[in-house]
Amino acid sequence: MIIISGKLYVDAGARDAYLEGCRKAVEAARAAPGCLDYALSADMLEPGRINVYERWESGEDVERFRGEGPEPEQAAQIRGAEVMRYVISAVEAP
Repeated sequence: MIIISGKLYVDAGARDAYLEGCRKAVEAARAAPGCLDYALSADMLEPGRINVYERWESGEDVERFRGEGPEPEQAAQIRGAEVMRYVISAVEAP
């Protein structure tokens, strides 16, 4: 299992429009083979922060979906990012 988690930063005034522009990508990810969860959300405390959370069955599923990455217009709006990929070897219920 792969988890991708972190945060993106965009201009605070553009965050809602950025997230709306990601709607189709989120819908496509959730419909993609191997996607267990995919969410981008506005942070409650930092106005320009977007929280990223993805959960995939395998690295191959992530790569098949990712392709070339974000559209150039979206990539140009990102002011900073701290996103990591975690390879999970076991999962347990709390």
